[in-house]
Amino acid sequence: MKIPKRLQPLVEDGLIDEVMFQLMSGKEAQVFVVRCGKELRCAKVYKESIKRSFKQAAQYQEGRSVRNSRRARAMAKATRFGQRQREDAWLNTEVDALYQLAAAGVRVPTPHGFVDGVLLMDLVVDEDGSPAPRLDDVAFDRETARDYHGRMMMEIVRMLCAGLVHGDLSEFNVLIDAEGPVVIDLPQVVNAAANNNAQQMLARDINNMKNYFGLYDPSILVTHYAEEIWELYEHGKLHPNSKLTGEWAQKDVATDIATMLRIIEFAKDEEKERVEREQAARNGEF
Repeated sequence: MKIPKRLQPLVEDGLIDEVMFQLMSGKEAQVFVVRCGKELRCAKVYKESIKRSFKQAAQYQEGRSVRNSRRARAMAKATRFGQRQREDAWLNTEVDALYQLAAAGVRVPTPHGFVDGVLLMDLVVDEDGSPAPRLDDVAFDRETARDYHGRMMMEIVRMLCAGLVHGDLSEFNVLIDAEGPVVIDLPQVVNAAANNNAQQMLARDINNMKNYFGLYDPSILVTHYAEEIWELYEHGKLHPNSKLTGEWAQKDVATDIATMLRIIEFAKDEEKERVEREQAARNGEF
């Protein structure tokens, strides 16, 4: 196929030998299958800022650090340069998260570099060697649903042990390769220790998985992994191989009004994003 303009510099520099075909296109990025030597990989091409619509809500950006003080000052201002710096930081968040999570043993595509708004990473394939389907495109029997739900809980645990919460986990950003679930799309990942909304985001991620797999195994719908995992994390008892039960006994504690107000605001944002995700899914976007 004709080499897309954004990939031409990577071809000229020898990072990509051949562009095979476009795998997916959405409002935020286009994904191409490329050949790098003997390996097939993905090239995620983030769209120009004027054409993309990243959800840079304050609840996601809270707790993200910027090492360069000049960049930090620029990002705090509503200038064109500051906006560009915010967008660059947003994109680099996904790249950094992929490297961090891959090193922590989380099943994510292995990254191979980020150049001029193009992320090179492993192509996730199914048992036939074809691009892996999304979780939403796979049907399960009850036993397999229960197995995969358990696997996803452990991926979430490993992410949290690495200090991160996905923040937008659903059946639309999990791929199924020959060995099981692979987590993708991480621009909205948050720092669990530095973000006041981390607990609510973790609960949403876990409950999205619970509700999806619960379609195949209703017994999953009565589990309480969100509460159990966060309690273990909060008390420093969560480990990558923690044995989970899905059970949790609610404690009788005084209500924290500030926390309750934050949860209410988060719920409003969550509902708005749920509607946007469903609309994007209906339109074939990601």
